[in-house]
Amino acid sequence: MLYLWIKALHIISVVCWFAGLFYLPRLFVYHAQSQDSISQERFVTMERKLFRGIMNPAMIATYVFGIWMLYLNPGWLSQGWLHAKLTLVVMLTVYHHMCGAQRKRFAAGTNTRGHVFYRWFNEVPVLFLLGIVILVVVKPF
Repeated sequence: MLYLWIKALHIISVVCWFAGLFYLPRLFVYHAQSQDSISQERFVTMERKLFRGIMNPAMIATYVFGIWMLYLNPGWLSQGWLHAKLTLVVMLTVYHHMCGAQRKRFAAGTNTRGHVFYRWFNEVPVLFLLGIVILVVVKPF
């Protein structure tokens, strides 16, 4: 029963993390398009609160509950699908930190990229989500 609670909390954490990973780059699109200082200040505040208040805690919770599940099921570490999934999770974490670095650039007023870049950047987490879900559900290897 404990395992099912941990799994549920892991899934909830993943959903919250991905919600932030989908929304923050979308805010970057709008932020890059904004012209007035009031809008730019509002986006800086929204981006900071999303990153620090939702994304970071959700990422940490995802890791905690995921590691806890691995502790309870160490046999999974010998399965190829898990190695592939963990590789994608590490890459997703790098993307998360890239978002954080970009958030700081916007806050400092040093962003050099336009909204088109962020429209493409916003699609990256979709690829991670597809790969991770397929690996966990299908377990192809």
